[in-house]
Amino acid sequence: MPSFEQIAQQIQSYQEAGKTLFLSSSFQTHSIPLLHMISRIDDSIPVYFLQTGYHFPETIRFRDEVASQLGIQIRSVASTTPRIMQLNEKGNLLYTSDPDYCCYLNKVAPMEPLLDQFDVWINGVRGDQNDNRASFTVEQPTHRKAVRYHPVIDWTQKMIWDYIAQFDLPTHPLDMQGYVSIGCEPCTRRADLALLSHERGGRWFGMQKTECGLHTELIEKK
Repeated sequence: MPSFEQIAQQIQSYQEAGKTLFLSSSFQTHSIPLLHMISRIDDSIPVYFLQTGYHFPETIRFRDEVASQLGIQIRSVASTTPRIMQLNEKGNLLYTSDPDYCCYLNKVAPMEPLLDQFDVWINGVRGDQNDNRASFTVEQPTHRKAVRYHPVIDWTQKMIWDYIAQFDLPTHPLDMQGYVSIGCEPCTRRADLALLSHERGGRWFGMQKTECGLHTELIEKK
């Protein structure tokens, strides 16, 4: 597992090579250790938040509180397709009729331009979150200019919580209501309403879907 010092050294190495970096974050509890580390290493690295328009209000408030506490720079990006136009041919909202396309419009498509704008995409995926992410390595290419850097890919859920306790960091308010993985409100269930076989089991419950596309379409597998 890379230590804080090793992560800082890697980021410094990218910067010394003239690479431009950004971090993406969903501002869940498990996001906080990496955000805290980045704030200690270089708080000028921009943190991008995908504003889907479907987030829990608690997530937006938590994002703003964390940004203020850590002194990090938050930039929001959103789909160029207005929500009122995100309908299928029958007029149904895409998250009810075609969640994959909904995720593409609201997450994958807004992220793609950043992968041409920057050289390194730092993100906090972990191998223990699901089978797809278990195959990831610390550094992997995308289909664009940017390289993905996964500094906490070998961390476990326990290590996340230990880090939060060590530095007395805040946690997402919905944790106390039974949510384990928190995404868009229409597609997220509490743990007691979902049979969780893995950490992300409450997302898209009842569907053959465990990823929004950021970590399937915007990565080249080795």
